[in-house]
Amino acid sequence: MAYANGKYAKFISDRSGMEFPYTEMVKEWNGARVHKSEFEPKTPQDKPHKYKADAEALQFARPDRTENAVAKLLSLNPFRFTASSTTVSVFEPEHGRSSSDTVRFRDVRGPIFGASITELEDEDGYSITKTDDDFYTFTVSTAPGTTGNGGGGYASAGPATLSN
Repeated sequence: MAYANGKYAKFISDRSGMEFPYTEMVKEWNGARVHKSEFEPKTPQDKPHKYKADAEALQFARPDRTENAVAKLLSLNPFRFTASSTTVSVFEPEHGRSSSDTVRFRDVRGPIFGASITELEDEDGYSITKTDDDFYTFTVSTAPGTTGNGGGGYASAGPATLSN
């Protein structure tokens, strides 16, 4: 079957209902046949872009936790003694401690200049006085007999109680 499409062929616009030449008709995105002067392109609102949601959560998140206090290895021979003085100075670079913190020493090795290893490793620990960022002092019950700069081997300093 043949359709008319010559110069006398007319078409009725779906939008305005007016008669236009058949050859000047176009099809819109919605299927309507309209004259080229009535044509309206598809608007962006008719087909919005699909947006992905912003990632806001972690897939395998774990809550923040507070780390347990641990003993810190001191430098070699960290203890400084003065004869006839019960104050012992400890060298611990950038220790981050404050005055009145309790510190317990472990694994103290000799030679110790007049103080006993048992006394330095007191299980209750010692209340310290911060001297500066690298030194702090504490008081022992017996004064050492000699002055010594160093002693204690590779001791460690930490809280009075350690937890796992």
